[in-house]
Amino acid sequence: MDVLGRDGGKDGDEVCGRFGRYLAADRSLGARVGVDFSGPHAGVVVGKRGSGKSYTLGVLAEGLADTPGVAPVVVDPMGAFGGLGSAGVPVIEPRVRASALPPRAWCELLDLDPASPAGTLVWRAASEAETLDAMRAWVADADAAAAARRAAANHLALADSRGCFASDAPTAVDLLADGAVLDGTGLGTAALQAVVAATAAGLYQAAVDGMGGLPWLLVDEAHACASGAAAGAVDTLYTRGRAPGASVVLATQRPNALPETAISQSDLVVAHRLTSQRDVDALAATRPTYLSGSVGAKLPSRTGDALVVDDATETVCTVRVRERRTEHGGGSRVADCKEATD
Repeated sequence: MDVLGRDGGKDGDEVCGRFGRYLAADRSLGARVGVDFSGPHAGVVVGKRGSGKSYTLGVLAEGLADTPGVAPVVVDPMGAFGGLGSAGVPVIEPRVRASALPPRAWCELLDLDPASPAGTLVWRAASEAETLDAMRAWVADADAAAAARRAAANHLALADSRGCFASDAPTAVDLLADGAVLDGTGLGTAALQAVVAATAAGLYQAAVDGMGGLPWLLVDEAHACASGAAAGAVDTLYTRGRAPGASVVLATQRPNALPETAISQSDLVVAHRLTSQRDVDALAATRPTYLSGSVGAKLPSRTGDALVVDDATETVCTVRVRERRTEHGGGSRVADCKEATD
């Protein structure tokens, strides 16, 4: 079996997960293809809605769940990954500790200028306090103008109402024990960004400290929840995660909305069907020299087929992604067209 992401490209003693089979120009299936899990990787999975990107992310998560020494942590905004519970990956509510967000991320999360009076108070509160309640108490007692304290308090109350902060939230080391699916279907965009920011920062630090297995952060709908307050922590995984062994894969239908480093620093790019020229251009802008010709012309048109750019072997191939073993929750609800009866 050929293995994507591995120098040499062949199956050996190192761990890998089944990914699919090569797809010929006439759509006939070829040899089996796997993905390397023996070391850290940075990747993206892109494709328009319904093209199979979330499904592909689930295939990666299944493989990681079966692999000793690695742990998938999936941020699931749409409820597409609940089936991973049957593979032994706990599905939990996403809760984070206030102290897991750095001061700058707090200001970005609350849309506050760090140099403004209210932004300065929130920054200092995040530096001094461990919990959201403690941050609010610190602001209330701060030696500052009443207007600044009131504005900062209102913003922190808004953060509290988003339902993602808890003083007893699991740590990154807790998540690495068995992996986790963070089911964020009930959270808004800002709350999801807080979850991604805290989780990405925690997993990176756990890898630096050598705590737990090698972390893999998988984020669906990344154009929304891996931006804003989460952008800095996600960028760290892409630019500095390789040395400590931390991996990251973002999935999105809008590659043009991803952070610049996401595609440029990825060693694995999995591209399903794209029809927006802006998205095709974003993918093509950082194409390697060994990807010749028009990227748009190479993209597959059938759901579940993917163009894979593998920087480890400097090759490009088309793959038919294998079927998932666990239930995929990423389908769309359809209208009930049965005739009404009296």
